[in-house]
Amino acid sequence: MENEGLSATHEELHRDARSMKLALIGMLLVLAIANGYLFWRVHGLDVKTSQWQAATSQQITEIRENASVNDSAHAKNLAELQAQLAEARQEAAVTAGHAKAEALKHADQLARQLAVEQEQQQQQVATELNEVKQSASTTNSKLADVSSDVATTKTDVASAKSELANTVADLKRVRGDMGVLSDRIATNGTELAALRALGERNYIEFNLTKSKTPQKVGGVELWVKKTDPKRSRFSIEIEADDRTVEKRDRTINEPVQFYVNKARQPYEIVVNEITKDHLVGYLATPKVEMARR
Repeated sequence: MENEGLSATHEELHRDARSMKLALIGMLLVLAIANGYLFWRVHGLDVKTSQWQAATSQQITEIRENASVNDSAHAKNLAELQAQLAEARQEAAVTAGHAKAEALKHADQLARQLAVEQEQQQQQVATELNEVKQSASTTNSKLADVSSDVATTKTDVASAKSELANTVADLKRVRGDMGVLSDRIATNGTELAALRALGERNYIEFNLTKSKTPQKVGGVELWVKKTDPKRSRFSIEIEADDRTVEKRDRTINEPVQFYVNKARQPYEIVVNEITKDHLVGYLATPKVEMARR
């Protein structure tokens, strides 16, 4: 019984040892495969690394060569630019010199022109000043003459006023043919002018001719019917406000009076001259016309 148990135990141990050996062999195979793969990968990386280093070295060499060439071209361009700059500076200096010379020349021309214009202006001012002085002298002379004329005129006006006053004083107040006292009667042109100067009435002169139709004077119509120069008498027909009034056998310088609707005071006809078929005189009307009640 004990021998059978030992045999069984030995077989189990033998199986276990074989299993472990097989497992160890499998592990060694796996390690061998892994090492081979790692070796292949490392070799591939070495090759790529070598290729990259070679390519990098070539690029560095090309860059250095290009940089050397570029440095040379840059240096050449720099030298050319410096030469151009120097030339430009020289040209600028020359141009500035010419411009300065031209500017000085132009300034000199302007100065001469200004001097000429100033001289001409001074001459013109002097001429105008002389003309003003002459004009002032002439004006003063004329002013003196005017002052003299004014004084003379004042004397004449005073004399005229005196004469007017005397003439007005000589004018007579007479009653007209209607019994109304007339303001004043003018017997000639001088006295009529004096009446106008007083401005108390309106005066319209007339020169009437004996005819078959009336003649309009100051808003009324006058019709010469008869003239008698020897006796200084006349007859006249008056048409006003659609009415006709005949004044017969009136005398020279007699106020022939008649009324119109628009005036309270009478209109007056005064004949100063009687000739054959002619009457010369004036019509006097009120300044303010108001309707009679």
